[in-house]
Amino acid sequence: MATTGLPESISSDMSRVTESLQMLAPRWNVWVLMTLAEMPLRYREIKSALPWLPDGQLHPKLGKLADAGLVERTEFEPQTVLYGLSVRGRELLPVLGVIAAWGSKHLDKETVLDPATGHRVPKAVPRAQDIEDTIALIAPRQATPILWALRIRGASSAKALAATAMPERHLTNVYQPLNRLAQDFLVTKDRQGYAELTAAGRDLAPVYQALSAWAAGRPLTQATSHPVWTPNPAQALGGSAMWATAQPRTPAVPTTPARATWKPGDLFSHTTPARPSGVVPTGGRTR
Repeated sequence: MATTGLPESISSDMSRVTESLQMLAPRWNVWVLMTLAEMPLRYREIKSALPWLPDGQLHPKLGKLADAGLVERTEFEPQTVLYGLSVRGRELLPVLGVIAAWGSKHLDKETVLDPATGHRVPKAVPRAQDIEDTIALIAPRQATPILWALRIRGASSAKALAATAMPERHLTNVYQPLNRLAQDFLVTKDRQGYAELTAAGRDLAPVYQALSAWAAGRPLTQATSHPVWTPNPAQALGGSAMWATAQPRTPAVPTTPARATWKPGDLFSHTTPARPSGVVPTGGRTR
C-alpha cells in the first residue's frame, strides 16, 4: 500500500479504491462487463456484441476479468461455455451507473444537429463510453490521492499536496499529475500556485463514495457516510484545522445498465478520453 500523509484508515480506503480503478481501467473492460449485465452469454454472442474487439484481445480480457472475480466461466460441456457476471460483478453494476451519471453530466460531448429544432445538441454516447472515459481521468497514478487530498485540505499549495498525497516521493513528482488534472478541468490553479477542486471535481463525491463502498464489500446504502467525500469532511474527520469544508453534493441514484448490443458507431470518436467542460469553481481562494 502506498504511503500517504493521510490517516491510516483513509489511506487504506483510498488504496482499495485505486486498486478497483486499476482493475476497471484497461480499455474495453467496462464494455465487456456491460455486455454481460443482463444475462450470461456464449463467447460468440459476446464477440457479436463487440465486433471490433479481435479474438486475440477478447479471450484474454475475459480471462483477466474472471481472475479479478468479476466474471464467471461456466462449462456445461466442451462446446457449451457461458460467461456471466459473478456476484461481485453484479454488485459493481450500480457503481458503474453512478460513474456513468458523472460522465453524462460533465464530459464533453460532440454536438450534432437536431432536425426537429435546428439546434446543435450533445451527441448521445453509450453508457460504457461515459464510464470508461470517466475512469480514464481518475485512474492514472497519483490522480486519486491528489483529488482526495484536495477534498480534505481545500485550496492547497503543491508542496502541501505532495506532503499529503505522496510524502514518500520528491516534491517535483506532484506537478505532472496535478497539471494533468488541471488540463482535465478537475482541478484549478490560481496565480499563486494554489490548487483546488473544480465543480466537476467536487461532483466526483458519489463516484468515490460508491467505489469505496463496493471495494470494502459494504452496501451502497452506506456510501454517503464516506469520511472524505461527505458534505463536511472536516467534521467527519474530527474537525482538525487542516481539513476544509467543501460544498455538499447529492449522490447520483445508482441504476443498473441494461444489456446492449454495441454497434460500430458506438466506438470512441476520439483517441483520448473526453474531458469535462471547463467551469469556474465557486468559493475558495480569490483569483
